[in-house]
Amino acid sequence: MSERPLFVIAIDGPAASGKSSTAQWVAERLGLRHVDSGSLYRAATAAIVRKAKGSDWTEADVLETARASVKLVPTPRGFVPHIDGQPAEDEIRGSSVTQNVSTVASMQTVRAWVNEQVRLAARTSPVVVDGRDIGTTVFPDAAVKIFLVADPWERARRRLVQRHQRAPSDQEIAEETDLLVHRDAKDAQQSQQAPDAILLDTTYLTQEEQVDRIVALANAVTHRGDDTSTG
Repeated sequence: MSERPLFVIAIDGPAASGKSSTAQWVAERLGLRHVDSGSLYRAATAAIVRKAKGSDWTEADVLETARASVKLVPTPRGFVPHIDGQPAEDEIRGSSVTQNVSTVASMQTVRAWVNEQVRLAARTSPVVVDGRDIGTTVFPDAAVKIFLVADPWERARRRLVQRHQRAPSDQEIAEETDLLVHRDAKDAQQSQQAPDAILLDTTYLTQEEQVDRIVALANAVTHRGDDTSTG
């Protein structure tokens, strides 16, 4: 197995910036596999919540549980985390995980473990990876680096539409915006833009427009590489 990633598109950005859904669509358009690094943090959180209710766990407890229980499993379109040998998509998106995942994601040994799982996946197939510090720490040499941003109000609106499948009220958006702003502050250290990343403000873009731009950038990089190798 190669010790280097085959081809990586790294998509970073703050919470609810549309990283995962955009990355999934980009991967589908380009015929690559999608890796949602955030799902690993969620799976690690779900695993420790299963083992010990509440949030009175040490970093060593979380790391040991993640190593023993969580595995990133390949699928035809990407990689998904399993807990104790079983898929757990609904569980990792639940409220108890959402309430604790930022704490788990701030643990440096857990971050190192997640990063290594993502790197291992990228050694088996070309990937589109989304999360935080993907273009800075996990894949500093990624072929394409994108940093997605959007106005907090718009991010909150999109998240609520996705969650409830309806148009939210201004009061609901305001409350969600407040939560996102506090989440941004908590996650700021892990949400840095790589110096060579392309900043893409999606506030006024449809998701299809976001995907079109990233796909065009990826194709441009690929064609440039082809020209260099044959020139």
